[in-house]
Amino acid sequence: MTAIEFSHLRIEIMGAESVSLWDHTAEEKEVVSDFRRDDVDVAIIGAGYTGLSAALHCAECGLSSQVIEAERIGFGGSGRNVGLVNAAAWLPPARITETLGPEYGPGFVKRFSEAPSAVFDLVRRHRIRCEATREGTVHAAHSRAGLRDLARRHAQWQRLGEPVDLLDRNEANEMIGGGTFHGGLLDHRAGTLNPMAYCRGLARAAVAAGARIATGIRATALKARAGGWLVETARGPVRATNVVIGTNAYTGDLWPGLNSEITTIHFLQVATRPLGSAATHILPGRQGLWDTGPIMLSLRRDAAGRLIIGTMGRVSGSVSTGLTQRWARRQIARMFPGIGPVELDSAWHGRIAMTADYLPRIHHLADGLWTPIGYNGRGITTGTLLGQSMADVLAGMDPGRLPLPVTGLTASRRSRAKSWIYPLAFAANQCVRSL
Repeated sequence: MTAIEFSHLRIEIMGAESVSLWDHTAEEKEVVSDFRRDDVDVAIIGAGYTGLSAALHCAECGLSSQVIEAERIGFGGSGRNVGLVNAAAWLPPARITETLGPEYGPGFVKRFSEAPSAVFDLVRRHRIRCEATREGTVHAAHSRAGLRDLARRHAQWQRLGEPVDLLDRNEANEMIGGGTFHGGLLDHRAGTLNPMAYCRGLARAAVAAGARIATGIRATALKARAGGWLVETARGPVRATNVVIGTNAYTGDLWPGLNSEITTIHFLQVATRPLGSAATHILPGRQGLWDTGPIMLSLRRDAAGRLIIGTMGRVSGSVSTGLTQRWARRQIARMFPGIGPVELDSAWHGRIAMTADYLPRIHHLADGLWTPIGYNGRGITTGTLLGQSMADVLAGMDPGRLPLPVTGLTASRRSRAKSWIYPLAFAANQCVRSL
C-alpha cells in the first residue's frame, strides 16, 4: 500500500498511480492511441465520460477526432465516481418540467429516464468488462420528511408509467440489509458498475472505431482560426473544425468564465477489505444507495464484496488514521452492527460540478466550440448522453433537438462563495458523525 499526496491531503490507495479503488480493480486496461497534429473534424478536451462518449459517437458518425487529456483516462470525476447508473436528474420530474418549460422539460425527463438503458446498451454492445449490474438503486429516506419527499417523487413517476417502487421502513431496511432508514425509492431502471472500467471501455471502443486519444498532454489555449480552431499544447497545436470541452468539474481556465457558474464540491469514498459471507445480505443484488440527507451518504458493494461508503467532502487523514476513517467505521457499525469491526482498504475523493438549479448545461461558447457542464453528481449517464449529443450536433443534427436548450455562460458569485463554505460544513459533518 502506498501513500501519496493529493489536494494537500495524505491518503492511502492501492498503487502509487491509482486515483481510486476502481482504478486498481478495473478489468478494462487503459487504451491510448496516439497524438498527431493532422487536421481533425473535432478536438475533444478531456478523456472522461463526456469526451470519450463524444469521440466514440463522432467516429460512428464518420467524424475524425483527437482526444486530448492532461493526465490519463478517467483521472478526474469519471474514475473517482460512485458508480451509480441513475435515471433522470436530482430533481423530481415535475420540477424539471417547471424549470425547463414545456418545450424541453418532458423530453429531458424521457431521455434521461432512458439514460441507464443507453449506458448498459453501450456496455453490452462493446463488451465492456465493468461489473455491470442492473438490479436498481435505492434512494433511501434519512428522515420522515425525506420519505414524504420520496412519496411525492414516486407519485410523479407512477403517473409517467416508470418502474419505480416506494418502500416502507421495513421493506427498505430488509433490501439494504440493515440501516436506520425510514423508507426508500427503488428505481428498477438503474444499476451499478465499476466507473473506471466503464470509462476505459468507452476509450477502447472509441479507438476501435477510429478516434485518437492522447494522454499526458494538456490543452493550454484555444485560438479561433479561419474555418475552425487551434488547440495549443506543449506538443504543438491541433487543428480542428470543432472543439468539445468535456472537463466538467475539472474545468480550469482554458475558456474564460467557464467554471464561474458551477459550484465545485468534493465527494469522498472509503472502501473496506472484501467482507465475504459476512456482508452478502447487504444490498444483495449489488444495488447502489444514496440518501435524502442534505449532506448525502452513498453506499454500495462491489463484485469482490467490499462495502464502499461515501459522503460529501474531502478525505481527511488516511485510510488507517484520521477523521475520515473514523467516520467510515462509525457509519458502517451504526448501519450494520452484525458484521463487527471492518478493515479498510482505500479512500479517495473527487469533484462534482453543481449548478444552481441542479440541471446540466450545454453551452455554445463560440462558432464550433461547445461544452456540456454541471452534471450534479450524475456523471455516468449525463456524460454519456451529452457526449453523444455533441457528436450528433457536429454531425449535422439541429441543435433544437438537444435534450437541453443551448445557453450562454452565467457567472455566479454565490458559486465561488459556496465552494468555500461547503467544505467547512462537510468537514463538520464528518466530525459529528464520527463520534
